[in-house]
Amino acid sequence: MIDIRSDTVTRPTPTMRKAMAEAEVGDDVYGDDPTINKLEKLSAEILGKEDAVFVPSGTFGNQLALFTWCERGTEVLLDEDCHIIQHEAGGAAIIAGVQTRPIKSENGIPPADSYRERLRRQDLHAPPTSLICLENAHSNGRVVPLPAMEEIRKLCFEWKLPIHLDGARIFNAAAALGCEAKDIAAMADSVMFCLSKGLCAPVGSILAGKRDFIERARYKRKVMGGGMRQAGILAAAGILALQDEHTKGIIEDHRQAKILASELSKIPGIKINPDEVDINLVFFKWPPAADKKAEDRVMEVFKRHNIIINPPGDGNFRFVTHYYIRDDEVKAILTAAREAFGG
Repeated sequence: MIDIRSDTVTRPTPTMRKAMAEAEVGDDVYGDDPTINKLEKLSAEILGKEDAVFVPSGTFGNQLALFTWCERGTEVLLDEDCHIIQHEAGGAAIIAGVQTRPIKSENGIPPADSYRERLRRQDLHAPPTSLICLENAHSNGRVVPLPAMEEIRKLCFEWKLPIHLDGARIFNAAAALGCEAKDIAAMADSVMFCLSKGLCAPVGSILAGKRDFIERARYKRKVMGGGMRQAGILAAAGILALQDEHTKGIIEDHRQAKILASELSKIPGIKINPDEVDINLVFFKWPPAADKKAEDRVMEVFKRHNIIINPPGDGNFRFVTHYYIRDDEVKAILTAAREAFGG
């Protein structure tokens, strides 16, 4: 089966499975797991941060950051289409007890003026702003240029506010921008990235920042139930995920996505701008799919070609390339697409 629902569907490589089986482990809650400790140190070094902590998932890492940075009843500014707002089940209200104030962005690029207009200090009627969250690469598949992030950084410096970066796909963003992950991470006070999105690790994410922040986050991680024991079995795969084969190899995922987008644009009825494909996420619109019968037919055609896709939302599809999608798989996907959308 060819699975293009997400880059979270990647399976551990044989090398990862061997490393997991042989991992040296200990009790991580006591700080005794040497493989976890190695992963956290490596992650901090790659991002240019003082310290890092291993967490079960990207959502956990983002919510842990909010829980650590923010006092209850304060306000967080963030893009209305970002992952924290759209795909984390309202966790900010439940866990950190904060009010989220969404701001409209342009293709995921944060408009500094819009953020400035919405910053608030505490008064009788308004909660104070306690944090600004950014996302790079964005969930819509676009990357945020470093100068745009720098503008928000300057604003936060003026207001003495921290920035948290949802960097779930920070290595995709770095590949697209032609920089290092630490160059992007330098624009934020805390950074979360996923080991299980396109990097082939089966489980886990990292939250990184200054040492005192991570110390507080470890306590909050325990509160959230994220203190794990012999988690070095998972960390062993995470260490290999951070090798160049995976982090630098992401550029090949981008190349396949651009080929896919370019060829899809040639199918009559599909609406897509290949120039807007920055990373490995290919979004396109096929209006007939808004009809349930047409949607069912498309899903059936792909299934018949042994390809798994997500159903569309309002006629919008997302195909995701990853470590296991290469030339032959792209050819198979396009063969199915021409039948499904052009038939």
